[in-house]
Order: sequence, then structure tokens, then C-alpha cells
Amino acid sequence: MPTVAPPAAANVLELIGGTPAIFLDRLGSGVPGRVLLKLESANPGGSVKDRVAARCIADAEARGELRPGRPVVELTSGNMGIGLAIACAVKGYRLVAVMSSGNSSERRQQLAAYGAEVVLVPQAAGGVPGKVTGADLALVEARTRELVRELDGWRPDQFANPSNTSAHEATTGPELWAQARTEGGPLRAFVAIVGTGGTFVGVARALKVREPTIRCLAVEPVGASVLAGRPITNPGHKLQGAGYAFVPPAWQPSLCDGTVAIGDEEATATARELARREGVLGGFSTGANVAAALRLAREVEAGAVIATIACDTGLRYLSTDLYG
Repeated sequence: MPTVAPPAAANVLELIGGTPAIFLDRLGSGVPGRVLLKLESANPGGSVKDRVAARCIADAEARGELRPGRPVVELTSGNMGIGLAIACAVKGYRLVAVMSSGNSSERRQQLAAYGAEVVLVPQAAGGVPGKVTGADLALVEARTRELVRELDGWRPDQFANPSNTSAHEATTGPELWAQARTEGGPLRAFVAIVGTGGTFVGVARALKVREPTIRCLAVEPVGASVLAGRPITNPGHKLQGAGYAFVPPAWQPSLCDGTVAIGDEEATATARELARREGVLGGFSTGANVAAALRLAREVEAGAVIATIACDTGLRYLSTDLYG
């Protein structure tokens, strides 16, 4: 346990990044490989998107695209919006967060708590709360574009903004590389679920430039494995913020060494075990990441490291059946 606290920061944005990582040796007992989980839930806003939000805002200011008085308008499933809400609170920007009504209620409540204006878009016909599909996202996209025009807003556009991947290439990837090497075991693979693709692409770039033999595998929901080229049979899965049944603009196939499909039940069961045996409260996507990493850990030599990400905190899923 650390005995010396870090120096005080000037503001909360300076606390983004530098997140801890832990080996899941309890959950992976009896498995030859070791799963290393980077706790992006330790960021101030509780998710991996804090890094992206802060980078997008800073880069837009540097280019002169974002200036005082101009609102920020963004499509979000919750995590990116919360990261933006924190950055906008510190910097004094108005934030309009546009999201599907199918996302968990905790996310919009937290957005509002930070002072963001939340615009909820009804789900497509037949939509199920807690299961946001590509059709739902298309409706949110259309409303976001309308609001950008109406308000003359600046849109981070996380799916297409290169600041998304560069944030992870510059920070998350190098941090994970250093953390994986602290115990001396070789880093054999990195696995991460793909939403915008920013985390996967950015981290994969950083890792492969350091060790080209590291396997980087994309995690996708069963029935929505578009990157694997499989037909879409289950667009209404529970892995919020991922698996929208289209290839994100930031995607780089050359960085992907394969895919791992994880179903709702396996993701849920793994997330519950992660909380009960390792004391880490994660969401559905974190459960999927850890499930995929455990699969790979069964296939490597003793002591080899499989790294993955805790995308956000499980506190955002208490209204769902994840921990019910």
C-alpha cells in the first residue's frame, strides 16, 4: 500500500490517466497465464473515456475550433459524455449530451449532476431498455447533427476524431506496457472490446511498436461480431457502448490479430465473479474483456501476461440486472 500521497493537482483534469493495474490471480487460479486488468474506472469520471474527452477538448482549443461561448454537443452512451462533462465543468463550456433512452439511468443522472444538458432520444421501434442497437444509435446521430446546426456547436465526434486514438496511443498503451513488465512475465496479448475503436487501436499501436509479436484481439458481442465478418443476429445485446454492428471509422484491421466473441451470460457471470473474488466492480463490457482475457490465459505458457481494460465502474449498472 502506498505511504506517500501524490502532490495536489491544480484541477481534476490533471488526475486523468496514470491508472493502476492489477493481476487477477484469484479469478485466474489454475490458469497458466496471468490476466492484467488496467483499472480505467479509477479515472475521475470513472471510465476510459476521460482520457479521450480531455484530449479532444484540448486539441480543439489548440486548433481554435473551440472557444469560450461555443457549446459542446456530442453523441454518447454515457462514458464519453461524463468525461466531457467533467472537462466542460472545469473549462466553463456548455455541454449538450445526446443519448439513447435505452442507456442505463445512472449515466444520464451523472451527466446532469456535472451540469450537462441531457437530450434523450427514444429508441427505435421494438427497442428494449438497456440494449442499445445500431438503429437506436442512428436516431441519436441524427438528433446530434440537428443540435450541432441549431446551436452552432462544436462536436468532438468521438467515432471519427483522431484525438480518440492518439490519447490512448500516447498514454494508455505506454502505461499498460510498463505495468505488464513490472513482474517480469512477457506480455503476450492485449484484448479489448470495440466501440469507437479508439482504445483498441491506440493501445495496439503503442504495444506493437514496442513488441510486434504481441497479439491484439478485438472483443465483440456474440451475434454482433461485425469485425469478424459474421452476420448480425443479436443487435440487442447488453454490452453497452460496443458492438453497434458497424465498423468504426477509426478501425485499423492491420492491428487486429483476431476477434473473441463473448455473450451476455458469460460477460455477466465474469463481471459478478470479478466483483466477488477480486473486489473490482465493473460493467458488462469489463466482464466481456476479462472473460476474453481468461480464455487466452488458458492458451499461453506459465507466467505470460494477457492485458485488458476495466472500461468503467459497475456503479453505472446498478439499475440493470448485472448485479441483480
